[in-house]
Amino acid sequence: MILEQMGPAAKKAAAELAQLPTEMKNQALRKAADHLLSHTRELLEVNGRDVEKAEANAVKSAFIERLTLTEKRIADMAKGLRDVAALNDPVGEYVFTKTLPNGLILGQKRVPLGVVAIIYESRPNVTADAFGLCLKSGNATILRGGKEAIDTNLKIVEILRQALGESGVSPDAVQILSDASHETAKALMRLREYVDVLIPRGGAKLIRSVVENSSVPCIETGLGNCHVFVDETGDFQKALDIVVNAKTQRPGVCNAMEKLLVHEKIAKDFIPLVAKALREKNVEIRGDRKTAEILPDVIPATQEDWYLEYEDYIIAFKVVRDLDEAVAHINKYNTKHSEAIVTENYTNAQRFLNEIDAAAVYVNASTRFTDGGEFGFGAEIGISTQKLHARGPMGLKELTSTKYVIYGNGQIRK
Repeated sequence: MILEQMGPAAKKAAAELAQLPTEMKNQALRKAADHLLSHTRELLEVNGRDVEKAEANAVKSAFIERLTLTEKRIADMAKGLRDVAALNDPVGEYVFTKTLPNGLILGQKRVPLGVVAIIYESRPNVTADAFGLCLKSGNATILRGGKEAIDTNLKIVEILRQALGESGVSPDAVQILSDASHETAKALMRLREYVDVLIPRGGAKLIRSVVENSSVPCIETGLGNCHVFVDETGDFQKALDIVVNAKTQRPGVCNAMEKLLVHEKIAKDFIPLVAKALREKNVEIRGDRKTAEILPDVIPATQEDWYLEYEDYIIAFKVVRDLDEAVAHINKYNTKHSEAIVTENYTNAQRFLNEIDAAAVYVNASTRFTDGGEFGFGAEIGISTQKLHARGPMGLKELTSTKYVIYGNGQIRK
């Protein structure tokens, strides 16, 4: 199997990358950005064929939107690589140093994870982002993208490997599987001898498959059943702007809003306004019984709806009696990704921040900001929704581990 060659090649490249000077990594990133731009026409042609196949297979519109490359998106991919090059290199950074009573000098410093495997769905920009972040943090990466974007991803990696070779860096720093089958993905999940960390990026089915089948340590990312709660003091214009942006700017991404909770004291006034604004964007609205009393034509929400990440122009409304019910509902059904409250009450805002269990919690802002680029990380490898090792957008530091280094002068333990 091809993985039997890719694994050792990645391990060897990782050892080289761990010792690579920062400026050499930065030069390779900048050259890779230049290469992406110079191959824009070729990338658009290949991606156009992937999009045509996806449309012929009746892939839903939100996934088509994520799959499609444009000149701007290619330019953004290149900019992301340059942004990563401009960031501080975490490798070798000392977290702390101290002198022990016995004279030993103890330090903890950042080191690369090693070989990072990433299994993701139909978002070609992930290919470039993952490459850039892994290279800068000294990690080799093995990629397995979704079948809908297979030719686009293969072309991107071909361009990136060419840039690495011209920069004097091992092209095996980034490799991609040309076989997008489930069997190959499962084989990658079990490549423990060579892969140090596995990161899945995609929907619930993909993440569940990785967690259940992987023998490689994995970091869960991406699943986003995100909520916005408008309390009784919420400013209607702020709330309308936030809800429409969080739901409709890019409905297929993990930080898009899926559920709206509204305090019962303002529900009769606010729900018709927000429903009108969302329907103007062609959003299908589902709702609970109290919502149906205000919007008679709403589609009844089922118990399953509260768990769903729609990734589409669909939203579910729920009317709640108070902040306590809103917090309890969110913590029961959310995926620990991003949650927001719209309020003018300081106490309610602080309670929401303190009591909601999620990687990112907002007051009076759209959930769409949960993103490595927006947070100033240059790019992200994914949004971690778990609590160990990393949580939230994973940038360069989250792609490192640490080790202790100890300087002595002949000390022995007694």
